[in-house]
Formats: sequence, C-alpha cells, structure tokens
Amino acid sequence: MRSKVSLIYRKLYDNFGPQAWWPADSPFEVMIGAILTQNTSWVNVEKALINIKQRNLLDPRKLYKLRDKEFARLIRPAGYYNIKTKRLKAFLNFFISKYSANVKKLSLLRTNYLRKELLSVKGIGPETADSILLYALNKPVFVIDAYTLRIFSRHNQLKEDVSYDEAQEFFMRSLSRNAKLFNEYHALIVKLGKDYCRKTKPKCRACPLRKCFNSGGFL
Repeated sequence: MRSKVSLIYRKLYDNFGPQAWWPADSPFEVMIGAILTQNTSWVNVEKALINIKQRNLLDPRKLYKLRDKEFARLIRPAGYYNIKTKRLKAFLNFFISKYSANVKKLSLLRTNYLRKELLSVKGIGPETADSILLYALNKPVFVIDAYTLRIFSRHNQLKEDVSYDEAQEFFMRSLSRNAKLFNEYHALIVKLGKDYCRKTKPKCRACPLRKCFNSGGFL
C-alpha cells in the first residue's frame, strides 16, 4: 500500500508540478484562512482576506477588538459570515488568552497536545485543526478533506463511509512523516479534485491517475 500511495503522489507531482500551497504572507494569515475556507471556495476566502488587509487588521488583537457586525462585514465574501465571525472570535480568544498571540509558542507544543487544544475551540473541527497544524505550524499531520475522500473512494483505496481518523491514519502509515510531503500531497489532491475528479461530471478519461489503480485495495 505504501508504494501505491507514493506512486499516486509521483503521478500527480509529475503532472501538476509543485503547488506552493498555502498562499499566505504569515502563519497567522493561514490560521484565519483555514477557518474562513470552511464551506466555501478559496476565491471567496481571498476576497475576505483582502478586505482585512486593506484595513490593516490582519493582527490577532486588532481583529479580536472589532465589533461583531464590523467583523462580519469584512468577511462577508467568505459566506456564513455571522457564524464565521463567532468562530474566528473564539479562535482569537484562545490564541490571545492562552498563547499571547505568539505563533512560536504554538509551534513548540507537541503535535498531539496542540491538536487537542485546537479541537477544543468552538467551530474548529479536524480538517481545520489539521490545516492549521500542517500549513501554519509545519507539523507532519495529513489533512483529509472532501476531495481526498472522493478521489480515494472512487479508486477503491478507501471505503465511502470511512471516518476522518481512519482516512488520516491510512495516509500517515503509508507515507514518511514529513510536513513538506504532506503539504504538497494534499495540495495536489485538491488540484486533482477541482480539475478532474469533480463531484459531478468527473473527467475520468483525462485523469492523471486513470492507470494507477486496479480493483480492490480498500482500507
């Protein structure tokens, strides 16, 4: 199984090249983006981040001091703006009160402990927590999203009803625990999911993985 998962990575990398993901100027921007991107496209998240940057508010304490209505207006392009305002405020309160808004303090914590800490924040689930761990803090944690489950279940590598934790364990045991590798692999999966392995009308004939899989191989 390890060799097959590695083969998929090589096929995707050779086809798409490096993805340079996550696009951000700072780890804090990644954290905010990880929450904003819940249930929306990255294009919409970028618009919200631009609004924040134009007001010179991409700072934990500045954002936390904003009134909820003003905060919601800034992030409106990302959708569910009232809900996301509450989630961002909850994260900011956690980040400021427990870690003095210091990214380095977070990065020095053990991965498992920090993951539990993030999951304790209201509105942060496994995918968001793992995105923060991997992309903002360079922790070797594989992010599972809808693209990952769709692609690998369609190719009979994961069951359709596999849990988040089971799917994550599948990748973690199949690959070397390397944050750079996990970063690139997940970004390549997203690229494949957006451009080929779509939810409806997938482009199977043109898929770079069409010859990588055979039947069987369920988790």
